Amino acid sequence: MKTTAAVLFEVGQPFEITELELEGPGPGEVLINYTAAGLCHSDLHLTDGDLPCRFPIVGGHEGAGVIEDVGPGVTKVKPGDHVVCAFIPSCGHCRYCSTGRQSLCDMGATILEGCMPDGSFKFHRDGIDYGAMCMLGTFAQKATISQHSVVKVDEWLPLDTAVLVGCGVPTGWGSAIYAGNVRAGDITVIYGIGGVGINAVQGAVHAGAKYVIVVDPVAFKRDAALKFGATHAFADAAAAAEKVVELSWGQMADQAIVTVGTVTEEVISAAFDIVGKGGSVVVVGLANPEKATVHISGAMLALTEKTIRGSLFGSANPQYDIVRLLRLYDSGQLKLDELVTTRYRLEDINQGYQDLRDGKIIRGVIVH
Repeated sequence: MKTTAAVLFEVGQPFEITELELEGPGPGEVLINYTAAGLCHSDLHLTDGDLPCRFPIVGGHEGAGVIEDVGPGVTKVKPGDHVVCAFIPSCGHCRYCSTGRQSLCDMGATILEGCMPDGSFKFHRDGIDYGAMCMLGTFAQKATISQHSVVKVDEWLPLDTAVLVGCGVPTGWGSAIYAGNVRAGDITVIYGIGGVGINAVQGAVHAGAKYVIVVDPVAFKRDAALKFGATHAFADAAAAAEKVVELSWGQMADQAIVTVGTVTEEVISAAFDIVGKGGSVVVVGLANPEKATVHISGAMLALTEKTIRGSLFGSANPQYDIVRLLRLYDSGQLKLDELVTTRYRLEDINQGYQDLRDGKIIRGVIVH
């Protein structure tokens, strides 16, 4: 069968709308009709060369849609089911899944190669294999993906909103709830208010943080954070640190969550300095893997018992937390509709990403 997709062919080039051949589902695989895809900053890391991947690759790793067909042995879903895709698959039986750490599932090892877990490719053109970002390729109208990458959701939920819980929402939410272990009365500082950081705000507020302080140079994003429950917003780290000293009586913050689009040594240092003794720094944003962006005093790390930890998918469990978050949304306890600044056609994807670079949107959604 044929499908239209937005493809990256090399670093530094925009997405190209291309017609591709798509194989149907084999054992353990499903054919999905994507109805919506989120514009996440991680795909920009591919175009900027900060994440090494195999080209050509169909972009997109936030997706929601309807199952059209299933291959042999598929037990999780059936044709007609509404699903949200998880950019980290979860097999359920590897070392990490079996110990409650689905975000580290061994099946995720090939997400930047763009191939299926068995090394095969489902997108082709003129004898060339095309990869799929995070084994999903949600910037295609149709895709064949693993059943371990989908989570069945309630059919009454709008998929062009529910799509956000495939990556940005749980990554931000979980960075506060799980990785940051935010508790009632804490002071939490969040660096970077994009599609992930805004949900770290939601998570910290939900957990009962006394003060949720955000740092972002874009006024539009600072204003949005305040509407989502942040108590203070600053354009730079120095101003935020001064306020934290005041609010904490010199004890400093309990958590600093780094959700900037591209992590730098400077933001890590600011985050380390703003937390007090026993505080934690959660690194969620990405940078080129070859760049060492964490440089802090080993002596101060030991003497203050601070913690620096990474967090993938917010250290959440896709099969559980995607449904959990959507149930919170359905009951009015989680904001999702308000996250979507603009909806785009697939043909306008490059404009959408330019708007993201320019700080004009919190979340953009492609509606197929």
